Amino acid sequence: MGILLFITVLLIAACGLIYELIAGTLASYLLGDSVLQFSTIIGCYLFAMGIGSALSRYIDRGLAYRFVWIELLLGVVGGFSSALLFLAFAYTQGFQLLMYALVIVIGILVGLEIPLLMRIIRGRYDFRDVVAHVLTFDYLGALGASLLFPVLLVPYLGLVRSAMLFGIVNVAVALWGTFLFANQLAKAQALRILCCVVLCGLVIGMAQAKRITTAAEDNIYADDIIFARDTRYQHIVLTRFKDDIRLFLNSHLQFSSRDEYRYHEALIHPGLSAIPAPRRVLVLGGGDGLAVREILKYPQIESITLVDLDPEMTRLFSTHPMLTALNQKSFSASRVHIINADAFPWVDSDTESFDFIVIDFPDPTNYSLGKLYTTTFYKAAARHLSAQGLMVVQSTSPMFARDSYWCIAETIKQAGLQTYPYHVYVPSFGEWGFVIAGHREYEPPTSLPAGLRFVDAKNLPALFQFPPDMAPLPMVPNRLDDQVLVRLYDQDWKDISH
Repeated sequence: MGILLFITVLLIAACGLIYELIAGTLASYLLGDSVLQFSTIIGCYLFAMGIGSALSRYIDRGLAYRFVWIELLLGVVGGFSSALLFLAFAYTQGFQLLMYALVIVIGILVGLEIPLLMRIIRGRYDFRDVVAHVLTFDYLGALGASLLFPVLLVPYLGLVRSAMLFGIVNVAVALWGTFLFANQLAKAQALRILCCVVLCGLVIGMAQAKRITTAAEDNIYADDIIFARDTRYQHIVLTRFKDDIRLFLNSHLQFSSRDEYRYHEALIHPGLSAIPAPRRVLVLGGGDGLAVREILKYPQIESITLVDLDPEMTRLFSTHPMLTALNQKSFSASRVHIINADAFPWVDSDTESFDFIVIDFPDPTNYSLGKLYTTTFYKAAARHLSAQGLMVVQSTSPMFARDSYWCIAETIKQAGLQTYPYHVYVPSFGEWGFVIAGHREYEPPTSLPAGLRFVDAKNLPALFQFPPDMAPLPMVPNRLDDQVLVRLYDQDWKDISH
C-alpha cells in the first residue's frame, strides 16, 4: 500500500510538469520567443500552485473524495489542454488568454493534490517520513517527465497526444484512488463509472488527435497541408497549392518553391563564384538541401559538409519525392556529408578549414537561434575560413527588419571580418538581405555558372546598393551575454504588423 501511494505521487508530479512543458512548447511554436513564453508560463504555474497549496488548508473533510475529483479534473483540463490551445490559435483571438487560464487552473489543481495526499497518508507513517518520501517521489516524477518530454513524447506522440496520454494517467490515478480509499468514499461506484467515461473520452481523443491538429492547421495555413510533424527541435509543416510547396518551421515561412531559386541563387553564387579554386564548402543550417543544390553546380567543389540540428529535417528532404525533386536529390550526392549536430558547439570544436561557409539559419526569433547570430559564433566560424575564403550569412530583411539586418552586419564586422551587405527581392519574402564576409576584400565575380534563373554577373553590383529606406544604421553588435538582436527582431516585426 505504501509504495503504491508514493508511486501515485511520482505519477501526478510527472503529469503536472508535462502539462506545463506542453503549454510552454506550444506557445514557443506559435508565438516565438521561447524564453519569454517559458518564463511567464513557469511563473504563472508556480504562482497557481502556491494558491492551490494555500487553498488546501480550507479542505478539512472528505479528503479522499476531493483528491479523486482533483485528479479527474486534472485529467480533463490537462489532457485536452493542447488540443484546446491549437484550436484556439486557429479559430479565435483568445489564444494567450486561454493558455494562461489553463496554466492557472492546472497549477491550482496540482497545488492542491500533494498537500491533500500528504494529509491522507499522514496517519500511516511518521510525519517526517511522509514529507521526505512525498517530496522525493515528487521530484523523481518531475525528473522523469523532463527527460521523457523531449526524447520520446514530442517526437513520437506530438503535443496533443502527449497531453491526452498524461490526462489518462491522471484519470487512472483517480480510478485507482476509488479502490485505494474505498472505505473513505461514500459514492465510490459512481466515481468509478465517471472515471471510465472520462478515460474513454481521452482514448478517443488520442485516436482523433491527428484530425484535431489537422483541423487547426488547415485554418492556420492557407494551402493544403501535405506533411506535419513535431520533432525534438521544431514543428515542421509543408503545404501545397498547385505547384507551390511551402515549408514552415514553428509557423514561420522558410521558402516557397515558386521563388526559392531567387533566394538560394543570391545566397550562394555572389560569394562562391568570387573564390579562386574553391574545393571545400561548409553549410550551417540549410537542412532543405536547396543551398547544397546550388553549390553542386560547381564541379571543382570536392566536399560539402552540411551541419543541421534536426535529423528529421534532413531525412525528410532526402526521401520525400516532392522535396527531392525540388533540391534535385542534393543530399544523395557523393560529395555531400551530413552532420546532425548543434552548429554552435560544432564550429567551436571542429578544426577543418573551408573555402566557403554558408550560414543559413532561420531568423532570430528566440534566444536559441539568436546565439547563432552572435560575435562569439561568427568568430568561431571565421576560424574555419581559408585565407582566400568567404562566408555568407542569411540576415533577414533590410526593409521589414532594418534594425535587425544592420545589427547582424555590425556583429559580423565586430567578429573581425570585412563585410559586404547586399539584398534581393524574393516575392514570398519581400526584400531580403545577406552579408558576405571574409578576411580579405571582396569583388563581385564577373562570371557565374550557366543556367541560373535569377542572378547574373551584370546585375550583381546593383545588389550591393541600398536605397535610403534600407540604408545602413548605426547598431550595437549582438553578443552572447546580451542578445539585443532578438529584441530588435521582435520589435521590427511588431512595428510592421501594427
